Amino acid sequence: MASIVSCFSKFCLTLFLLVLFHGSTNAKLSTNFYSKSCPNLLPIVKFIVHSAIMKEARMGASLLRLFFHDCFVNGCDGSVLLDDTSSFIGEKNAAPNRNSARGFNVVDDIKSAVEIVCPGVFSCADILALSARDSVTILGGPYWDVKLGRRDARTASQAAANNNIPSPSSNLNQLISRFSAHGLSPRDLVALSGSLSIQLKTNL
Repeated sequence: MASIVSCFSKFCLTLFLLVLFHGSTNAKLSTNFYSKSCPNLLPIVKFIVHSAIMKEARMGASLLRLFFHDCFVNGCDGSVLLDDTSSFIGEKNAAPNRNSARGFNVVDDIKSAVEIVCPGVFSCADILALSARDSVTILGGPYWDVKLGRRDARTASQAAANNNIPSPSSNLNQLISRFSAHGLSPRDLVALSGSLSIQLKTNL
């Protein structure tokens, strides 16, 4: 599977993800955040992500994309995972996500497994961040330490998703402008394009 990621720079992907991981959040992040409260979190996430990718390699790209879309709307807070309620219309059916965002079932499987051993102590936002990292690593990309301790969103906004996530029809200048608004460079944009190449290659 290492050949799947040969089409783009591992350094660029690492840079993009590290910048994204340190995006907007109101929590103090740490690599050992769950070392005492949920020491089995990381191996559980990795096992389930690995199993999902073995069944369908494209799922790794889908989880990475899901995390990217989450982070571009009010920070990496798991808001993309929320279903619509009577008080808000969520992000799942926003134009950039409708009929294309995937991986929710994998995140749900992880949540269920972790809840058995560490009930009520983890955040779905952290699960999504770890899933993205493990997906890249399993597909042959680089490994990096993920800082944890994100707080889950209690609300979501379809309008914010439509306004912040780049549209598939965006031209280059629009894409650069949208990334720049989040503190990301054209190099980070190239890295994301590389992650989408994973998805294209796994469909061949």
